[in-house]
Amino acid sequence: MWYHVAKPSEFLVITGRGIDELKIAKKALVLPFQKCTRIDVSPVNYTFEVNAMSTEKLCFLLPAVFTIGPRADDHNSLVKYARLLSRHQRNSHDVKELVQGIIEGETRVLAASMSMEDVFKGTKDFKREVFGKVQVELNQFGLLIYNANIKQLVDVRGHEYFSYLGQKTQMEAANRAKVDVAEAKMKGDVGAKQSEGFTIQSAAKIDVETKVVTAQRQGQGKMEEIKVGSEVKIFEIQQEAEVSEANAKLATKKAAWSQQAKMAEVESDKAVAIREAELQQEVEGRNALTKTENFKAQFLSRANVEYHIKVQEANGEYYQKQKAADAILYEREKLAQARRVESDAETYAKKQAADVALYTKTKEAEGLLALAEAEGIYIRTLLSALGGNYIALRDYLMINEGIYKDIAKFNADAIRGLQPKINIWSNGVSEEEMSDGTIARKGNGAMKEMSELYQVIPHLLQTVNEQTRMLPPPWLSTCSTNKATPSESA
Repeated sequence: MWYHVAKPSEFLVITGRGIDELKIAKKALVLPFQKCTRIDVSPVNYTFEVNAMSTEKLCFLLPAVFTIGPRADDHNSLVKYARLLSRHQRNSHDVKELVQGIIEGETRVLAASMSMEDVFKGTKDFKREVFGKVQVELNQFGLLIYNANIKQLVDVRGHEYFSYLGQKTQMEAANRAKVDVAEAKMKGDVGAKQSEGFTIQSAAKIDVETKVVTAQRQGQGKMEEIKVGSEVKIFEIQQEAEVSEANAKLATKKAAWSQQAKMAEVESDKAVAIREAELQQEVEGRNALTKTENFKAQFLSRANVEYHIKVQEANGEYYQKQKAADAILYEREKLAQARRVESDAETYAKKQAADVALYTKTKEAEGLLALAEAEGIYIRTLLSALGGNYIALRDYLMINEGIYKDIAKFNADAIRGLQPKINIWSNGVSEEEMSDGTIARKGNGAMKEMSELYQVIPHLLQTVNEQTRMLPPPWLSTCSTNKATPSESA
């Protein structure tokens, strides 16, 4: 049992007995069967040169320096970092490859959607986009980008875009300087000529303006004298008018003051009468309000009593209906429960019957399979004993199974009840039994046998008609049937 305390830039990761996953703390008492690991959360600088390509298929190098470390102010981020990256050193090759892979991937994807001009001119926007996308990917590892610095873009060997762009800028600056020198020289020559002409024009203009100013000042002097005399006369007239106006105002104000005094006396009398009427009206209103309140209290008490009576009646009726509804609901629930139990019992019985049937079928199939395997072994043994003769094996099996007997029985059953009609024709040849037991034939030769063949045809057609109900063609039915002498036996 040890008491561990972490440094200011460290955290303790504790796992083991009594801890579900892991525990993050600055200080802790480590019990037996528990393991304590220290993780350093101070940020680390990662320097990269990202090889990217713009939308015009132009390659460039993007030197960048990222300051990355665990997010120390977020417990979930510390848990992610401790679970995924605590076994690696902060500046190890694995962590560097992880960070570099994320930065290169996001930078290449973003650069592929921008032109070289947009990347070069919008460095701040490009940096902000890369910063945001990389931070989103690093969140799943509990890492935070404290600082990101993207240096000047550098050309890739074989793609000297920025070099050519600098040369173009230098040539434009040189050409612009030459144009500026020529323009300055031209402006100097033109300015000198303009200065000489402007001097002559200014001298002439000053002489003319001097004469004009002298004439104007003489006219202004005379106008000032006339203006002063006119203003003196106007002031005298205004003074006389102001005195007359003041006298008129004084008379008007005296008449107004007299009128206001008389009106004040009248208003005072009227105000006293109005106040008496208002007080009388207020007294009457208070009396009416008192009576109204008395009537209101009486009606309100009566209405409250009636309301409580109706509320009690409604509550009683509601309670009765509620109890009746609860009884119906309870009865239906019990009925549904009984039906559910009955349905479950039927389902269980069907399931058991199905399981029994399935077990029976399975065992029957296993028996058939075992029987088939035994028969296969038996047949292979017989075939081996018969020397591989399949015909002999077939005959043996048919005899052993009684198939020939069954075939004979099926054939006998098939012809039983047919009652066939058998006709025997003689062609005039006699037979004699010799003394040694042999039979000798006597006849009239080959031509007689041919003629007897034609005598057989009518009887053959008659037999076919009797057995199949089929008639011979009309041309054949006219043949004579009198030459044959058949004898029938069944």
